[in-house]
Order: sequence, then structure tokens, then C-alpha cells
Amino acid sequence: MRMSGMKAGLAVALLGFVTLAVGGLKHAEGGQSVTLLNVSYDATREFYESVNDAFAADYLKKTGTRVTIEQSHGGSGKQALSVVNGLQADVVTLGLAWDIDAIARAGLLKQGWQDKFPYNSAPYTSTIAFLVRKGNPKHIHDWSDLLKPGVQVIAANPKSSGAARWVFLGLWGAAGGAKTYDLATKEGLAASIADGKAAKDFPIYKNAASLEAVTELYRHVPVLDTGGRGATVTFAQKGIGDVLVNWENELYLATDEFGKDKFEIVYPSTSVLAEPPVAVVDSIVDKKGTRAAATAYLDYLYTLEAQDTIAQWHYRPRNIDVYKKYASTFPAVKLFTVDQAFGGWPRVQKTFFADGGVFDQIYKPAK
Repeated sequence: MRMSGMKAGLAVALLGFVTLAVGGLKHAEGGQSVTLLNVSYDATREFYESVNDAFAADYLKKTGTRVTIEQSHGGSGKQALSVVNGLQADVVTLGLAWDIDAIARAGLLKQGWQDKFPYNSAPYTSTIAFLVRKGNPKHIHDWSDLLKPGVQVIAANPKSSGAARWVFLGLWGAAGGAKTYDLATKEGLAASIADGKAAKDFPIYKNAASLEAVTELYRHVPVLDTGGRGATVTFAQKGIGDVLVNWENELYLATDEFGKDKFEIVYPSTSVLAEPPVAVVDSIVDKKGTRAAATAYLDYLYTLEAQDTIAQWHYRPRNIDVYKKYASTFPAVKLFTVDQAFGGWPRVQKTFFADGGVFDQIYKPAK
């Protein structure tokens, strides 16, 4: 069953360990078998468990080589740091581009990595939405409702979690009136990319309403988990909080696992386009001799078969035809982009999430 591994994944997240799906022996490319390590973020555990077997069968058929994929999961920022500190990842599939940039800055993969695969090396997209308790007793319908008196919000820590940084940007952009696009169409996608490349001024950074909104949000957060999966555990399993703000797909997994009779998914009127990217870690695959298999693994994510699997796990596929096939499962949301609204991740990271940045200035831990 598709959901059979989630309780185990939640338990691992609760204990604070990294998940490893281990099998096979590590041999150099050209032998009879090869093992790859995919270092990923919290919310992809079940998706990659599903896609790995299909890729392995396809690769064996095409090359005669048996490939085993090991998985490591955690908060996106912490995962990037683990790779920088020596975790031998053949590929990284993290929550945002800045985290892979950190690995590139450490000299482990080549600059320009986002040009190696289509769509800025992001084979799918996602967005941020809300999970509330059945009946929506606190009447939460949009970002502003998170800030109402008495509403307790569960979210992860943007210092360690990719999901949490998207949450922060989602509220900041919504409160600041960021320009939105219909990214379910080729026209909307093309316009968002063109506008992102042309954008030169980013007044949203100085938006007083945005600063006030995010400052108030974190007054409503009783605990900051290190990753998005940990936040799900806190809300759905521990029963803490009135609303979980997290990845779209993570909210669906929570309702599937813990019961649609207990929770409801709520979409805000606008949200942020989240683009989780992928990359081959050059220094490691060259040392291990696994570049061909690692590249094929990430290429596979763009195939029709994998794009279909992506949609089944509630990620938004890049292939428009596959997207249309599953359109009824993806409520239409007007989305803004990091490039057009904020000028890209380097500026976002420096302003909001670096030591001494906006988040450090506004966040006061609950006593």
C-alpha cells in the first residue's frame, strides 16, 4: 500500500533520526551493482521509496546494472550541512536552491548546477497550505487568520527547514501583495519565468505589513521543529496546535495516515511557488564512480512515468499533460515566485535567514 511506510517515517522523525533505506553493495560503475545515496528533505520519504524501485527496474533493463538507492531525510538546511561535513551523497534532492548552493560553495559540486536539468533542476513544484482540525473550529481560511488571537500555529524552524522558509516567504509575499501567476498553464509559467529574469526592484523587502505579519505569526508558534515532518508529528500525532502550515503534499499524507475524519486541508488565496531542486554531487560521484547512475536517477524524475508518480504523491508535476490529468487534486491557487517577488534565493537568505537576519530579529522563543 502506498501509505504503509509513513508511520515508520513519522516515528523516525519523532526520535530525531535520519531514515536510511539500505540495500545492496557499493561497487564502481561498470560492475554488476551500484549503490547511490539520495540526501533529501523531510517530506519526500514516501515518494522516493515509491520511485526508487521503478527507477531501479528501468536502469537494470537499460544497462544490466543493479542499482540500490539509500535515502537520508531531515530538515533541508541540516541535510545540506551534513553533506558539506562529509555525508557521501551521490545526489541531493533538497527543499530549496539555497541549500544546494551551500554545497556548491563548499566545492562539492560545480557552479551552474541548476542548468544541468530542466526547469532550474526542479522536476516538480509544491506550495504551502494549511491543515486544520475537522470542522475548522478556528475558522482559518487565509494567512491573516493565522494571526487571530487564540490561534496556535505549528510550523518548522526556518533556520533548519526548507518547508519553514517557504512558509515564511508565503506569508511575507501574501501580506505584501506579491504579483501572482496561474502556473497551471504554459502561459502563466512562461510569464513568471520572464518576469523573474527581468525584475530589478523588489520593494516587498521594505513592506511594513509583511514585517508585522511574520512577527505576529511566530508569536503564535509554541515550538519550532527542525523539519517539516517533525512539525506534522507535533500537530497530527501529538495533537498540539490549531493549524499546521507545511508543504502541500505533507498535508495530504497526514490526512491519509491519520484520517480524513480528523483533519481538513485549507488553501490560502495566494501562496508561494516552491521549487525543490535536485543535483548530482560532482566530487562524490567522481570519487565513487557513480556519475552515470546518479545522472540517470535524476533524469528519470522527468519521465512520464515518474511525473505520474509525482502527482500521485501530491507534488505538482512539471509536465503540463500530467498536471492536467491530476488537475482535480490540485486546487487552483494564485502563486508568486521567489525570483520575481524577491530577486532569488541569495538575497532572500541574506535578508531573512542568515545569522542576524530578519528572522533572528523577530523571533522570541515561547517561555
